[in-house]
Amino acid sequence: MTVHHPQVPAWGTAAPAAPRGTRLGRVVRVDRGLLTLATAEGPVRLPPDPRLHEDGPPAVGDWVAVTGERVAQVLPRQSALTRTVAGRTSAAQVLAANVDLVLVVDTLVEHARLRRIERFLAMAWGSGAVPLVVLTKADACADVRSAVEQVAEDAVGVAVLAVSAHTGAGLDELRARLAPGTTCAVVGPSGVGKSTLLNALAGRDAAATTEVRGDGRGRHTTTAAQLHVLPGGALLVDTPGLRELELADDEGLDAAFADVTALLTGCRFRDCAHAGEPGCALAAAIDDGRLDPARYRAWRKLRTEAETTELRRADRVAARRQREKAWGRAVARSRGTSRPR
Repeated sequence: MTVHHPQVPAWGTAAPAAPRGTRLGRVVRVDRGLLTLATAEGPVRLPPDPRLHEDGPPAVGDWVAVTGERVAQVLPRQSALTRTVAGRTSAAQVLAANVDLVLVVDTLVEHARLRRIERFLAMAWGSGAVPLVVLTKADACADVRSAVEQVAEDAVGVAVLAVSAHTGAGLDELRARLAPGTTCAVVGPSGVGKSTLLNALAGRDAAATTEVRGDGRGRHTTTAAQLHVLPGGALLVDTPGLRELELADDEGLDAAFADVTALLTGCRFRDCAHAGEPGCALAAAIDDGRLDPARYRAWRKLRTEAETTELRRADRVAARRQREKAWGRAVARSRGTSRPR
C-alpha cells in the first residue's frame, strides 16, 4: 500500500509560525519511537527529543519545531482528543491533536448503541473540537430514518449522518462538511467501518481493511493513528478502534449531556447529589417522562468515572512528588556524609 503524506500547502492557514531557528513540521504518524512528519521539504522520519515525553509524547496532528535532525518542541495545541489509557492507570493518551471536527462513527448493522455513542461524544466535546455522528453501513439497515432519529434525539446539538461506503449514500453530504484545510479525526470502536469510510472519502485504499464477519461487522485493522489528505483538501486522522474508552476528564460531559445538565439548576438544594434526594430536578424529570432513565444512568456513570480518574491522577502526582522529595533527601544525606568533617 502506498502511503500518502501531506505537504505543508495542504494545511491552508492552520499552520502556526515556527520558532526562530527551527523548521515547522506536522506529525503524520507515530511508530517505533519515531515521528513521521510532513514538512515544506517533504516527508521526514525523525526521533523526538527524549525530554518531550515528560509531558506526554507527541501525537498525530501536533505541530512541531525541528532542529537539525530532531524534533525539539511540540507547539501549543488548539485541541486534543484525549482518553485515559486502558488498564488501572490515570495516564492520559492523546489520540489526535489540533483537530477541528471529530467524526464519531458507529454502525447501523445492529441497533445503534446509544450509550457507546454518548461516551465518544463526551470525549469529542472535551477535545475542543466539534463532533459529528456518522452511522455507517446504511445499506444494511431496514429503517435508516428511524435509526438516525433515535440517535439524533440522544446526541443533543450534534448532526447525525447515515452513510454507505458500498452504495455511496450520504457520502456527498459528509464531504460537504469536510472543509478544505480543516483537520478531522475519525473515532469509534473496532469493526464499525472507519477505515472503509476513510477509503471511500479518499477515493483510494488509504487504510487497510478486512472482510466482514458473519454478524456484518468488520475486524479491527488500524493499529496506529495516521493523518491523510482527502481530495477536497481536508485532512483526516484515522485512529485505531477503541475496545475500551475511559474519559480522561469531565470536560465534555456538560455538552454531551446538555439536556441533563440543563435540568440541574432546578434542584432544590445546591449540593444535590442527584441520587434520589427530595427536590431533585432529575428525579422529577424522570418521573414525568422528560428524561430517559437510561440516559440519566449513563450520565451518572460517566461522571463517576471521570471523578475517579481525576482522583487517581491526583494520587499519582502526589506519589511522584513524594518519591522526588525522598530522592532529594537521600541525595542530600549522601552529599552530607561524603563531605570531610
